[in-house]
Amino acid sequence: MSENVVHLHKHTDPPTADTAPTVLTVVPDAPPARPVPLWVRSGRAVKTAVTHERTRSAGRAAVRHGLYTFNGGRIVARRTWDGRTGSRYERMIRAAEAAGNLEAAEEWEERLQRFRAARHHRRMDLLHSPVDAAKGVAVGAGMSVGVLVTLGIVMALNSGQAGDVVTPLAATIDFIALLIRIVQVVWGPAVTIGPFLALLALWSVGRKQHAAPQWALPANARNGEGEPITPSIVVKALRDLGVPALARAIKEMGDAGASMLGPITIAGCGVEVDVTLPSGVSTNEVQSKRRKLAENLTRHEHEVFITIPQAARTVRLWVADSGALDEPIGPSPLVTDETMTADYAKGKAPWGQDLRGDAAALSLYQRHLLITGLSNQGKTVALRSLALWLSLDRSVQFLMGDLKGVGDWAMFDGLATTLIQGPTDEHVIQVTEMVEGAVAEMNRRLQAPPGTTFPPLIVLIDEAQVAFMCPVKDADKRPYGGSKANSRYYMAVRKIHNQGRAVNVLMWQGTQDPTNENLPKLVREGAHTRASLALGTESQARMALGDKAVDGGAAPNLLRPGLDRGTLVVASDGITIPAGQSSITVRTHYIDDDAATAITDRAKALRDGVTTLHAIDRDADHDPLADIAAVVGDAARVRTKDVLARLAARNPGAYGGWSFIDLKRVLDDAGAEPYKSDGVMVVARDRVARALANRDTDGSASTD
Repeated sequence: MSENVVHLHKHTDPPTADTAPTVLTVVPDAPPARPVPLWVRSGRAVKTAVTHERTRSAGRAAVRHGLYTFNGGRIVARRTWDGRTGSRYERMIRAAEAAGNLEAAEEWEERLQRFRAARHHRRMDLLHSPVDAAKGVAVGAGMSVGVLVTLGIVMALNSGQAGDVVTPLAATIDFIALLIRIVQVVWGPAVTIGPFLALLALWSVGRKQHAAPQWALPANARNGEGEPITPSIVVKALRDLGVPALARAIKEMGDAGASMLGPITIAGCGVEVDVTLPSGVSTNEVQSKRRKLAENLTRHEHEVFITIPQAARTVRLWVADSGALDEPIGPSPLVTDETMTADYAKGKAPWGQDLRGDAAALSLYQRHLLITGLSNQGKTVALRSLALWLSLDRSVQFLMGDLKGVGDWAMFDGLATTLIQGPTDEHVIQVTEMVEGAVAEMNRRLQAPPGTTFPPLIVLIDEAQVAFMCPVKDADKRPYGGSKANSRYYMAVRKIHNQGRAVNVLMWQGTQDPTNENLPKLVREGAHTRASLALGTESQARMALGDKAVDGGAAPNLLRPGLDRGTLVVASDGITIPAGQSSITVRTHYIDDDAATAITDRAKALRDGVTTLHAIDRDADHDPLADIAAVVGDAARVRTKDVLARLAARNPGAYGGWSFIDLKRVLDDAGAEPYKSDGVMVVARDRVARALANRDTDGSASTD
């Protein structure tokens, strides 16, 4: 043993008021290092070599290529066995019986019987083939010798040499001898190389089928990005889904589980296939495992959509090409076609593309609209694109409220009759009174004589949740927001939902992050067209689209916020939805502010000119003639029914109940009588301006 040696260490603290004493510490000497045994060093080296990445890669490669060859042999043997026996038909019969498809089972049984009959016929022919072959060889040889001798005789007669008679026969014998020598030379190398060529062929079959464990495959094969969707891949994905009844049924079907599948068809930027589930498996069991199914198909969750068609026990899978949904779609026809116009009653707005790549167009005729989603997902752009298309119909009138107030709707100034922009409580009050003015206009239209036609009036509120959540009350203690019977905004919207579509007064709303507080149930259900961008939860999806759409496969909560911006799930009878589905996913066109301004400029050129109001006039005193002049604006003449609609929007309390008789009375008294132009009653701007000028001059209106 080594002795302990006393070492003196003077520990000095940092300078302080007191000086620390010197401390003596006894430190034992470290024991001498012992040599590491050779077997320990060898074991460590082996462990390092085994765990090294190059070693693991080499091991995986050896296993992979070995199994390629072995399993390639199994695949070739299986194919050969299937071709020589009726096992393929028997598997298909079992699969059809397991799926309950007796007609298919009978058809496969008939095919099996035909195969067995043909095989029996071939075997019977083999019993007679040796004799027939010998006879054929003898006859053929005799004929060949005769032909050669005849040819030799002709040559001998021509040359005069008797020896030429056997020349063709000798040449033939020499050629056969040459072939024999060639075979003798090639046979040895062929026998040597042949097995290696056979192994190479088996390896090639196994490599193409990825016939090796997943861990042994190369990284790109394990990743599977862009792997085409085939019946076997779909069946394996369903088998590994974690549904016991489905896995057992597929196992009983053997390799013929593809009998569950309909044709795999190209559908836009992906493929579509219907899967008939076996007995005991419900469609919601597959729907609830969308993420796992997508991963089994080597896709991301957002690249697989599961819907329920009309057929019983059937799910429809749409699988996108890898990465295809991250590519933008083309520009809107509203931007590319400067001659496009709109037709409110018969046309459809070009909104975007569905997942199949087909154009998705939406009919807006007499349909209330609701678009919702999380913030900054493209709600305003999607809603605005519909309004931009409809603005190209010169008969459509707009009352607009933008409760965000950042200028997203500024291009409608000079196009909308009323445009209120801003997020404050005062703006909510103005918007509420605007909607109540639309209710007054609706009531006036409802009381018009039967058969009267009215121009479309679109009441559009963006960021409607601000109005529903406004806490301000009026002088009568009635709240502007909320969802109770005394809420002014809520009740105005409900009234338009109840009766507006009959007289073309329609309510369009865009709102964020739907809840029962900022989007009441009755308002949600009053919309004929309901669309949703990305949402956070399934409960929000049900609020946005309804239970029927979500139960049928609609899942806006599975869209990726930020990445799927502008992608909508739509439930409406105004858009073409595949038979048996309750919703459709639409990737909307993006129209930026500059393009939107260009479109509204074209829309303004179609009209006589619209004076846009930016606030509701709530003054008790009003001047009917001055208000008429204001709503006529710069247009040379305006139809009387349009003047009435604009007056009602300008001051609902004063003009909401006006009829043509009231308007005519004021104009007649002022000497600016309405008159017919092209068969419709109009109000002339010059007459109204002259009447105002005369009144301001002498206090009375002169006749025209």
